[in-house]
Amino acid sequence: MNKIIIVDDHSLFREGIKLLIDNEQLGCVVAEAENGKTFLDLLDQHQPDLVIMDIEMPVMNGLEAIKQGLKRQPKIKFLVLTMLNEKANYTEIIYAGAMGFVLKTAGKKEFERAINTIMAGESYFSPEMLRQMLLNTQKENEQEEPERANSFTQREQEVLNHLCAGLSVSEIAEKIFLSVKTIEAHRATLLRKTNTRNTINLVLHAIKNKLVDI
Repeated sequence: MNKIIIVDDHSLFREGIKLLIDNEQLGCVVAEAENGKTFLDLLDQHQPDLVIMDIEMPVMNGLEAIKQGLKRQPKIKFLVLTMLNEKANYTEIIYAGAMGFVLKTAGKKEFERAINTIMAGESYFSPEMLRQMLLNTQKENEQEEPERANSFTQREQEVLNHLCAGLSVSEIAEKIFLSVKTIEAHRATLLRKTNTRNTINLVLHAIKNKLVDI
């Protein structure tokens, strides 16, 4: 069973997440921390598979905790908790190594989906978060002339559209009646053509350069 650490400065919120994880058998919560520094103090002892990380915390925020945590244990997966009104730099958080975002207001099913998707090695972000990243990216780059798609096949563009809609590889395969391996091959080609390192970087690149319509 996956070992999970919950990092959030609100004890009641941590307790709620722990209860959900236990009830749905999504993993085993091996530790809790109220800030990034406490998390790092616990890291070597517990060696988690997944860390559910808040961003806005005292002492040490989530962004710095992700950076330092991955330096010490590069295989950890990070799922970031956020609110839409937080002034977080999502691009910086993604490049720090977060594999997904889920809103603190998300329902049980979405939270479960986020954990399962990330533990399967894929990125996850809620549709609401995707729209927020789109708005932020547009504001950051409103003076820049975007690139245009000119080297994607029709199928690659279709896969890219679905990835940017928040679908996982397995969900895309089911939707367009192709094998998971075929979708993974198309994703690998998209990563190569855009010089991005993972799905969530690919999505940001596509949004920034208006390669998809969200």
